[in-house]
Amino acid sequence: MSDSKKMNLTTKVLLGMALGIILGLIFNLSGMMEIPEGGKAGFVNQFVVNGAFHIVGKMFVNMLKMLVVPLVFFSLICGVTGIGDIRMLGRVGTKSFALYMLTTAIAIATAIIIAASLGIGDGLNLESAANFTGKEAPPLSQVLIDIIPKNPVAAMANGDMLPIIFFSIMVGVSMLMVGHKAKPFIEGAEVANEIMMKMVNIIMALAPYAVFALIAKAVANLGLDLLASLAGYVLVLVGALMFHLFITLMITLKVFSGLSPIMFLKKIRNVQVFAFSTASSNATIPVTMRTVTQRFGVNNSVASFTVPFGATINMDGTAIMQGVATVFIANVYGVDLGMGGYLTVILMSVLASIGTAGVPGVGLIMLSMVFTQVGLPVEGIGLVLGVDRLMDMIRTAVNVSGDAAVSSIVAKSEGKLDVSVFNDPDAGMLETDEAITIDPAIEAEMAAVVEATHDK
Repeated sequence: MSDSKKMNLTTKVLLGMALGIILGLIFNLSGMMEIPEGGKAGFVNQFVVNGAFHIVGKMFVNMLKMLVVPLVFFSLICGVTGIGDIRMLGRVGTKSFALYMLTTAIAIATAIIIAASLGIGDGLNLESAANFTGKEAPPLSQVLIDIIPKNPVAAMANGDMLPIIFFSIMVGVSMLMVGHKAKPFIEGAEVANEIMMKMVNIIMALAPYAVFALIAKAVANLGLDLLASLAGYVLVLVGALMFHLFITLMITLKVFSGLSPIMFLKKIRNVQVFAFSTASSNATIPVTMRTVTQRFGVNNSVASFTVPFGATINMDGTAIMQGVATVFIANVYGVDLGMGGYLTVILMSVLASIGTAGVPGVGLIMLSMVFTQVGLPVEGIGLVLGVDRLMDMIRTAVNVSGDAAVSSIVAKSEGKLDVSVFNDPDAGMLETDEAITIDPAIEAEMAAVVEATHDK
């Protein structure tokens, strides 16, 4: 077998990402992305970057999002029925919620302390180059009311994750209460869940090419100008994100579960690359689900609840962005928030993370709400808007790492984690060829059916 065939999927994805960055910089720095005054975009800009790369990237993201609703629905039903004990379901939910809220509060507090200590934005005079109109966030009472869907089908069509999670849990609990009569439905949900996981593997086989297109397009359009002008903001934000990922989350993992942070970081890379490429926690759910179950050894009964739940309410990376951006904009406009203002920012960010969709750009909506609450001009968001896409990609990678860490902690506490799988560096390793390989038994069955049909 050649070396190219031995290369695993993670390596190919990382290679695609590196090549995308290089090509994107070449396009950007060579002037190929520039549009002459009164002229048209060039061939590379119109047909390659914002043409072919845009199409390939969007198709891949849509394929991942295509899986989210059915995967969450069937996996949650299987998770609830797999637990078999409604009291245990309550424990899993309570532990998950408490850990997600705790890590989010720590994340934004850390970000504010770091940003305020370094004084980013002091003396900076930049004009807002972009207009951003903040949407009024719904009150917490409305968020709680909307958790219960008036129409489950509409919630699924719209991709509203909290109502879908609530309805799926109710279906699973009802199946448990019905008992033996519901067994055919439970078995059907288990088969459907296996089919969806196989679809995940098929789509993952296309990942290296899609990641290349997504990264090349982002870098070609973004360039280095805005990054250079906002270097202080970017460096502090990235530093705070890395501190939370490598220090806060790893200490939390070690203290609450005793698991190895080094092994965790080795195995989570694939999920982080996907999250970085798509900037969407929801789109990364299928990949996160596969990694925590097959690479970490978390039982599906726990992972099917904690992963989609975390993608919905766990916004550690976004909370860190809000903390750093609030300090940055306050310093730029000369506003002294004081201790009360910073505590308000922490509270608002934690509450805003509940029910916020894990999709690209949603952090700006949340940030406008925080700015309004503490009296900062919402137009200040225009100062950070230019680099938000790249920062969104990084903070999403932190978000999904938190999802996986909490899933591992909760599973360990419930005796639903296979420690031998977690400690095995090769467990669940996916080769590209494996993603599109049909199970031999199923292949034989299909061949027999085809042969019988031909005989007729």
